[in-house]
Amino acid sequence: MTPTTTERNRANRRKGAAWETELLAGLRSVGEDAERLRLAGAEDEGDLVIREGDGLFTVIETKNAKLEPGPFLDEAERERLNFAKHRGIHPDQVESIVVVKRRGKGWRKAFVLTTVEAYFGLDAE
Repeated sequence: MTPTTTERNRANRRKGAAWETELLAGLRSVGEDAERLRLAGAEDEGDLVIREGDGLFTVIETKNAKLEPGPFLDEAERERLNFAKHRGIHPDQVESIVVVKRRGKGWRKAFVLTTVEAYFGLDAE
């Protein structure tokens, strides 16, 4: 019997949640001050956040899916801005990255996506 769309969606959500939990536990195991963020619908803030100190944050969008860098990064940018807005902090205090699970690999071997602009701290054009 072929799974229905609803069953596939549930399975994908479970895989995504398991990946998010694995990454969170891994980051905490190496001393990162990481926590899970709550879903906020259209104003989602990402999946995880790392407090960097000095009032700086890194919002992480986790993905356990086919690699689609453009849409993933666009989503992470929206969520970075939502995170800053909801906390009344300047967006410059928040970075965003996407962490994409690699099939058959643990959290340490995941891909980290960002832009050249963000990575080098360049002003937006």
